[in-house]
Amino acid sequence: MKNYQLPVIAKISRWANDRNIIEGSTPIKQALKTLEECAELIEAVADNDKEAISDAIGDICITLINQCEMQGLDFLECIEKAYEVIKDRKGRMVNGKFEKEL
Repeated sequence: MKNYQLPVIAKISRWANDRNIIEGSTPIKQALKTLEECAELIEAVADNDKEAISDAIGDICITLINQCEMQGLDFLECIEKAYEVIKDRKGRMVNGKFEKEL
C-alpha cells in the first residue's frame, strides 16, 4: 500500500484559492473541468501512455478537491463514505466490468 501524503490536499486547496478558482468559478464549471480531465484519462489509457495516465489521474483528483472546497465537503470523508457503501457490495464481472448485485 502507498504511503499517501495527505498534506498535499491542503496545498491543492491553498493553490486553488490563491488562483481564485474557488471563489471565481462555479461548481458546474469545475464539474465540467473534471469531465475534461476524465476524457484525457480515457485517451491516455487507450494509448497506454503511463505518464499521461498518471497526469490525468492527478488532474482529476485536483478538480475533485476543488469541487469539495466549493461545496464545503471534505475530500477524504467523501472517499470514506463511498468506501462504506461499496465495501460489502457483491457482484460479478461482465465483459471486464464489475456489475453489482441489486
